[in-house]
Order: sequence, then structure tokens, then C-alpha cells
Amino acid sequence: MGYVLAGDFRKGVTFLYEGKVVTIVEFLHVKPGKGAAFVRTKLRDVINGGTVEMTFNPTAKFETAEINYKKMTYSYNDGDLYYFMDPDTFDIIPVNKEMCEDALNFVVEGGEVTVDFYNGKPFEVEAPNFVELTITQSEPGVKGNTTQGATKPATLETGYTIQVPLFVNEGERIRVDTRTGEYMSRV
Repeated sequence: MGYVLAGDFRKGVTFLYEGKVVTIVEFLHVKPGKGAAFVRTKLRDVINGGTVEMTFNPTAKFETAEINYKKMTYSYNDGDLYYFMDPDTFDIIPVNKEMCEDALNFVVEGGEVTVDFYNGKPFEVEAPNFVELTITQSEPGVKGNTTQGATKPATLETGYTIQVPLFVNEGERIRVDTRTGEYMSRV
């Protein structure tokens, strides 16, 4: 088992805290003008899904949790359960909506994802860092609006809305960075 210092916390780091396996959802390193620095975090329990906000001394040391990652395919959803298929064994596993909500903004049925497991139990679904999706709805760019870097909203085939440059039109395929939700380029 390895260890992680609170000063090295990043989004997605998973470690043992008070007998529970937690993953960092949000973090902020704070260095006030007076007093000692600290790390403000929002932690999610990977087993029961509950979240809690905590602050830590940057030198606090925690045991990292052994996490397994598996490439899987998004199959379908049924209410609040989403089903993912293992392409090697064709086994299908159900996952709660909370565990895959962010990833599903960028993944269509048949799309590849990474499912994170702890002790054989899934706890999070991650979209690839970059995906190619089709714009299903977007207003045409306004003629004469030549403002540098001007953007407009565009709805992707997943139903998620992002900002795109004015020259990108409905029906076009674009490349999106799923970590930031930003438009990268046309495909």
C-alpha cells in the first residue's frame, strides 16, 4: 500500500480515511496571510456515495486505496440504474446514477467508459478525456458578430449543453474535453 499527503491531493485521488474508502471530488489548497496552510476538500465515500467536506493539514498522511480500472461499454439505462458491459466477458453490471452522472454528459449508448472498482464493487464511471459528439441543437451564428472568441450554446447528442465558437453549426461533429466540458475542435 502506498501513501498520499494532503498537500498532494487532486481530484479523483482515492484513500482510506477513518476506516472508509473516500475519493476527492473537489479540493482547494489554501494559504492564508496569517496562520498555517490547509487543504479544503469535498470527499465522497466510494461505497455508500455520501459526501462530506473536510479540511486537512498539508502534511497529513493517508493510506491510498487499491483501485481497479476496467474499460467497459455503456449499454442502456433503466430508471436510476445504468448498465455497462465488459467487452471481454460480456457481463453486464448495473451502476447507480450518482456514480456515472458526470460521465454520461459525454457518453452515448455503445460508448466506451472506464469503471472504477474497489474490492470488486463499482463506485465511479469516467468518460474518456476526449470524445467526439454531434451537435443536435444550436442557433446559427449572428452575421456581423466578429467579437474575438465569441461563443454560443450548443446541445450535444447526449443532451448536455456546452459553449462553442459562432462558426460551429448544428449537425457538426466536434471534439470535447470531458474534464473541463470545453469545445476543442471540429472533427
